[in-house]
Amino acid sequence: MIKPFALQEGDRVAVIAPAGPPDKKQLIQGKRVFEKMGLDVVIGRHVFDVEEDLVAVDQKRLADLHEAFCDPAVRGIFCAGGGFGTARIAPMIDYAKIQRNPKIFWGYSNITYLLNAIQIFSDLVTFHGPMVASDLNDEQRTVGTESSFLPLFTGESLAYDSRKSPLITLAHGTGEGRLVGGNLTLLTNGLGTPYQVNTNGAILLIEDVAEPAFRIDTMLTHLNQAGVFDAVEGVVIGNFQVEPDEYAKIKKVLQDFFVCAPFPVVENFHIGHCQPNFGVPLGVKAKLTASPPRLVIDSGVI
Repeated sequence: MIKPFALQEGDRVAVIAPAGPPDKKQLIQGKRVFEKMGLDVVIGRHVFDVEEDLVAVDQKRLADLHEAFCDPAVRGIFCAGGGFGTARIAPMIDYAKIQRNPKIFWGYSNITYLLNAIQIFSDLVTFHGPMVASDLNDEQRTVGTESSFLPLFTGESLAYDSRKSPLITLAHGTGEGRLVGGNLTLLTNGLGTPYQVNTNGAILLIEDVAEPAFRIDTMLTHLNQAGVFDAVEGVVIGNFQVEPDEYAKIKKVLQDFFVCAPFPVVENFHIGHCQPNFGVPLGVKAKLTASPPRLVIDSGVI
């Protein structure tokens, strides 16, 4: 896969909102965090636009995406926040144009649909990580979340073990392959479409937010019956952002579902709708071990 160039101090980055307009105050706070990193931040023309007409909304979101990728001065593209609707614009994206202009594309949650689509059709490494308004605002931001952006400058590989969060092994073994995945709901929604995640020989990352245990069970079963787990090399389970009582039910679902897995499965990574929220590149080589639990990921930039 194509790796984008690393960031340098003084580089220009664009903030866009493919999944919906962010809170303006929170976006400005997140923008200041990027500026403290030495980056020149530009905001997409339509980031705050609100339209009742979905056709107009999609065209504006698409325009910001294309403009950011085609602007030679922009070295990275960061999504403002989550929301809904990215699946609608996926068929309209000019993936050849993105492939000719590779650069960092970063987001998560509903952005998962675009992370996978761009990987599949542009052969570009994408990044699952904290977003400008929803994660870098003054109320939510943590030092750990901010540190997620450092590898974009240094080009270093990432290593995640129990020093970052107490990892729990659900199935033993060692697996190596491309890291793919993202939000479980969006991965399930992509089944049977041209944007379905390719898990053959891959390490699959899953996370979600505010979904009850029965929905997690339903989605995992759907993925399983669609063959998603047939050739995976491992599963990385991120955060599910639910109340403790519901998470206890989700843990039981995960334990029962993966108890006989022939590949390593490790949970409790602070990846997803949580703080800290650690960013990871998707589409690059990763290694997951269960004893001790540890995830090592190649750099996503060159």
